[in-house]
Amino acid sequence: MSDTQKKQNFLQGTALLAMATAIVKVIGALYKIPLNAIIGEQGFGYFNTAYEIYNVLLMISTAGLPVAMSRMISQASSLQHYGQVRRIYATARGIFLGLGIAGTLLMTIFCRQLAEFQNQPDAWAAIGFLGPCVLLICIMSTFRGFFQGQSNMLPTSISQVLEAITKLIVGMIAALVLLKLTNSIPLAAGGAILGVTASCLLSSFYLFGCFRKSYAQLPVSNDEPRSFADTAKGLLVIAIPITIGSAGLQLLTMLETKIYMGQLLGQGISQADADVMRGIYGMTQTIFNMPCAFITPITISIIPAITSQLTLCKDEEAKKTEESAVRITGLISMPCAFGLAVLAEPVTALLGGYSGEKLVLATKLMTVLGISILFNAVVLVTTAFMQAHGHASRPVVNMLIGGFLKLAAVYILTGNPNIGIVGTPIGTLLCYLSICVLNIYSIRTLLPHPPAIVKNLIRPFLSAALMGVFVYGTLFLLKHIGIDSRLILCAAPVLVGVAVYLLSAVKLKVITREDCLLLPKGEKIAKLLKL
Repeated sequence: MSDTQKKQNFLQGTALLAMATAIVKVIGALYKIPLNAIIGEQGFGYFNTAYEIYNVLLMISTAGLPVAMSRMISQASSLQHYGQVRRIYATARGIFLGLGIAGTLLMTIFCRQLAEFQNQPDAWAAIGFLGPCVLLICIMSTFRGFFQGQSNMLPTSISQVLEAITKLIVGMIAALVLLKLTNSIPLAAGGAILGVTASCLLSSFYLFGCFRKSYAQLPVSNDEPRSFADTAKGLLVIAIPITIGSAGLQLLTMLETKIYMGQLLGQGISQADADVMRGIYGMTQTIFNMPCAFITPITISIIPAITSQLTLCKDEEAKKTEESAVRITGLISMPCAFGLAVLAEPVTALLGGYSGEKLVLATKLMTVLGISILFNAVVLVTTAFMQAHGHASRPVVNMLIGGFLKLAAVYILTGNPNIGIVGTPIGTLLCYLSICVLNIYSIRTLLPHPPAIVKNLIRPFLSAALMGVFVYGTLFLLKHIGIDSRLILCAAPVLVGVAVYLLSAVKLKVITREDCLLLPKGEKIAKLLKL
């Protein structure tokens, strides 16, 4: 396979996963926004509390192993060692099943204790109903790691869309039915979670069907696979540092909730009001996660691509792939960061349905989280670079440093009644900013041919900053002439911003000719953009 084909696989895989992410996020908005109206901020707080506990167990179960599978399968496939590919899958499957069963039992049996720990005792139903997902996600991750190691992103993309559709239908129906039958917000939140469990079950069946066909088509090779013990050791050497970092950061996020909920309650705020604040913050986090989710396809695609290039001793090609990934990351994240920071008020009013004091709080939270998108995106892609190069431990240290800084900031800031829960996103911003700086420094010191990260982010930053000025001006003008429609206050500045950003991105040549040539019909795209 030629170098160009390898690179095309990277960008095409990214495009495929990005398309799936776009569909999933649209469906997710159709799910979470009406859900917020059905179960209210209080119920949405229970929903998010269950997700935080679930994410900790999920990170422990799946954060490192899919990356390890992807790297090891990519290496074995590059060398045409298909016997080892089969051995890697079989070994990972056994590890995944053990972790999945343990996680599911923990969430299901101790749901009430976990809810009490989070200072939200009524979240027990949502936590218990979400428990089976840990096992199902472990099963799905085994299949996805197998496909991603071969740069086949289609099954992962389709399964994500399938999950989103099922979650929307089952979750909404279950929440409405349980709310009507029991008039209990905690049980209605648990019903919404049932949609997630059902979606994971259906997706598991789909991925299993794809896997059977793909596994049967693996070529026969004469390589002697390593023993199960050696293969397991190889997987865990890569997976454990990644898992510690991801799960540790997620655990710190869960502790963050306990801290700020405790601080709010300690200031004399009632449990109900604190739960509402928690729900508003959860909704702003949902909006924050939307653009960040579009960076994940880049990280999933580049790890096997870079690993394959490094395996074949093509270091310069790996560097070019990394710099291309940085430019695409900037192209996506920069306008999202500036846009959400500037349009925090109309966006939260439209998507969250907030007004009055709730809108004021949501606007403050969203403004800070919008700025955080920029640094979070860089953290995600730089972490993937180090993992692809085999330096899985350094990002762990960087993440934990950022995580503890976040906890300290949240404790201090939320303890101030004048700042309150707004201190939580400020802690998030400080966390990602510190990890971003540490990751860039680590890459410069660890990699023999480090990519130019900051240099490749300058042009998208300038384009997005110019866009932000025009977006703010449009919003100011609309308010000045008396427009109060939430839809217009969102849509008009966004349309202006898109036009300004596309024009400035072309003029500043944010994407290079080399990037365009890696895309289908790249010559025509480059000619159209005059690159």
